[in-house]
Amino acid sequence: QTQLVESGGGLVQPGGSLRLSCAASGFSLGYYDISWLRQAPGKERERVSCISSSGGSTFYADSVKGRFTISRDNAKKTVYLQMNSLKPEDTAVYYCNARWFENDYWGQGTQVTVSS
Repeated sequence: QTQLVESGGGLVQPGGSLRLSCAASGFSLGYYDISWLRQAPGKERERVSCISSSGGSTFYADSVKGRFTISRDNAKKTVYLQMNSLKPEDTAVYYCNARWFENDYWGQGTQVTVSS
């Protein structure tokens, strides 16, 4: 079964850290570019970070640059998003997306809440 599963979300205080994981099954993750996107209530989905299939190229939205780090372990079929110095405005459901030509897979999302 082709599947992407996010994990690692939760409730954290401002200034805290979380590491999200996106685990793939049923397909070869190593061919795919991976994006992390987020959607807060009442807002459009925002692309937060991307990583190329080899891991050699990354992208970060200005809103998270310097605080978030994307990485991947193709042997473990997992992509990570390390989130530091979290702010209340980072509160959202975070999704991972895998793309390779016409192949396009989404996870179910994981909730991140930053609040004191």
